[in-house]
Formats: sequence, structure tokens, C-alpha cells
Amino acid sequence: MLPRSVTGWTIAVFGAMAALFGVAGLVSPETTQASVGFDALGPDGRTFLAASSMASLNMGVYYLVAAATDWRPFFVFTVPFRLLTFTVFTTLVLIDVAPAGFLGVAIWEAVGALATGTALLIDARRRKAV
Repeated sequence: MLPRSVTGWTIAVFGAMAALFGVAGLVSPETTQASVGFDALGPDGRTFLAASSMASLNMGVYYLVAAATDWRPFFVFTVPFRLLTFTVFTTLVLIDVAPAGFLGVAIWEAVGALATGTALLIDARRRKAV
């Protein structure tokens, strides 16, 4: 069940990280709260953090399944949407709607999108060479 391409590996790494971040947020919400710069959370904030952590865990599993099955259309699909996520999160920080800690998430998304996009090009060149 290991990835069969460079792109698959970028997706697998992102998926594993997303799943681990999700589990961390469910097990230790205080750690996630501190890492993104949230002040003390009330019940609504804790509910939002739990829902976000569960979404991260689910997304991580989706990415791991895509990597294991070498689902190339999914790989391609992730690049523009991760860049969109980077843009939205960065904008939210710049207009003072989100804490500066969200820039870490934005950068993580951009680096992942660029890594996957580069890997897609590498894999395409390898296929042409064969």
C-alpha cells in the first residue's frame, strides 16, 4: 500500500500530517489552540476546534487512500484547491479576521501544493521517458 509515484508520496505525507494534526486536536485541543494563536476558548470555540480537528483527520484519511490507490485525478485536483486555501487563510490574517498563527496553515498548504505540482511534472516526465 505504499505510494507508487513521487506525487503519491507528497499526497501521503500531507495525508499523514493532516490525520495526525486532527488526532492531536481531538486528544489535546489546548495544543492546537496555542499553535494557531487562539485565546481561551469557550464552549462554542471548543466545538469548532473539535469539528475542525475531525475534518483534518477525515481529510488526512482521504489523502492516504488516494495515495495508496494512485488516484491521479485527485492529485491534480488538490493543487489549485490547496493554493486557494493558502489565499483565503492568508487574506483572513491580513484583514485581521484570523490570528497570525493561521499563516502557518496557509504556508503548509502552499508548500504542499507546490510540492505536489512539482511532483506531478516529475512523474509526467518519467512516464514520457519510459
